[in-house]
Amino acid sequence: MRAAPTILHLDMDAFFAAAEQAAKPSLRGKPVVVGGLGPRGVVATASYEARRFGVHSAMPMGQARRLAPNAAYLVPRFAFYRSISEQVMRLLGGLSPLVEPLSLDEAFVDLEAGGVAGDTASARAVGERLRADILATTGLTGSVGLAGSKMLAKIASEEAKPDGLVLMEPGTERALLGPKSVRILPGVGPATGEHLRRAGMTTVSDLAEAGEDELVRLLGRAHGASLYRMAQGYDDRPVVAERDAKSVSVEDTFAVDLHDRVRIRSEVERLAERCVGRLRASGHSGRTIVLKVRRFDFSTLTRSETLRGPTDALGVVREAAGRLLDSVDTTGGVRLLGVGVSGLADYTQEDLFAQEAEVRVGENEDVGAEGVPAEAVVAEPAGPTERSWAPGHDVRHAVYGAGWVQGSGLGRVTVRFEEPGSAPGRVRTFAVDDPELEAGEALPLVRGAGAGLPVGGAVSSAAAGRGGAGLPGGGAAPSPAADRGGAPGLAAGPGSHPHHP
Repeated sequence: MRAAPTILHLDMDAFFAAAEQAAKPSLRGKPVVVGGLGPRGVVATASYEARRFGVHSAMPMGQARRLAPNAAYLVPRFAFYRSISEQVMRLLGGLSPLVEPLSLDEAFVDLEAGGVAGDTASARAVGERLRADILATTGLTGSVGLAGSKMLAKIASEEAKPDGLVLMEPGTERALLGPKSVRILPGVGPATGEHLRRAGMTTVSDLAEAGEDELVRLLGRAHGASLYRMAQGYDDRPVVAERDAKSVSVEDTFAVDLHDRVRIRSEVERLAERCVGRLRASGHSGRTIVLKVRRFDFSTLTRSETLRGPTDALGVVREAAGRLLDSVDTTGGVRLLGVGVSGLADYTQEDLFAQEAEVRVGENEDVGAEGVPAEAVVAEPAGPTERSWAPGHDVRHAVYGAGWVQGSGLGRVTVRFEEPGSAPGRVRTFAVDDPELEAGEALPLVRGAGAGLPVGGAVSSAAAGRGGAGLPGGGAAPSPAADRGGAPGLAAGPGSHPHHP
């Protein structure tokens, strides 16, 4: 534990939803839900307005629609969010060489390592300037927690939400944590929380008073001892700038359960190809192949096979995933499939290339004349296909300019024409194949932010000195949506379109 609150935790406020509200003036102050819009989609982020209805992250999208039927439901634009995240991470990099990103919108920073804070007053000043710089650069708000450890800094940022700063003075941790629910501690989920409640422990102080031996008896050696230390406010984990990936995986949830064994194998092979693509992009190889199968009754099976050494060869991974599938009973249907590679290394075991060659020889019947796997060949459509537009994605019209898709269906698409910083725009409806309508690019939320020189004191100076140039909003071309839908209550939904104003 540190004697000064020099570990900072930043968490952007309702990041995806807030970015959409900033980009779309007509959605400001209104409930917005971002996530998968299909029948099995889940909520990625909900705006604070939507949270008042009980909508939260990881909730099934169908449940969210029942709770907040008039919210705007949008498909994520990850390239856009990533561009904003890069701006924020550059600001953090201007504070310290030790920045540990946890996700696009969350990171730890070691202020002491950056030499920008050494006591309570300077840490608070840096935190406040950082919040101001983030707002000036991105137009979005973030909450900051400051403490002497990572655990406490993260708890503090949660207490600060939304758009605030909470500093935990070293020495006050136990008094501050004591009355809070045990669920505030990392690793205490619903099941563990219920187990502790049945044992009469509902607050952090209850855990501290119970003692380590009792927690070990209830939860086991590792979990019990760790929880007791956290209840004391103790956490000595350092901020780590580079976090090594432990595994690479991909998975898909299907709108309709898969029953055909040939189709299931085809999906596993496709997932293996995507997984290997990610593996190679990360510069790693792996030696353990993992197959995940969630069946019709929500039971989840995991099978794994460890190879002689690390590989990034598609044929090897695909063949291993196929063998694992052979050991799984898919009778009744499959709702989710996943393929992963763990046991990562920075090299490939050479003798596995021979194994890949053996696999390829056994697959000759699936290879075309040019040596291209049959699964990579996409049949040409029998006739013209209708373009579809994902709700929330950017478009540009030859006459009306930039806008975003509000809904589509019945051969038409509804677009609201507005930009960040403008007044709420007007809605117009077009045929989905209108030649004057095309995919657009996301616009910067703050004009001129691409220059990368945010306002503010020491934070801005440090950011500029370390090359903290901001990045403009990245493009995010619309992709066909599996489930089309608009924003009920705001404008046209599926199959319902207003007349031209």
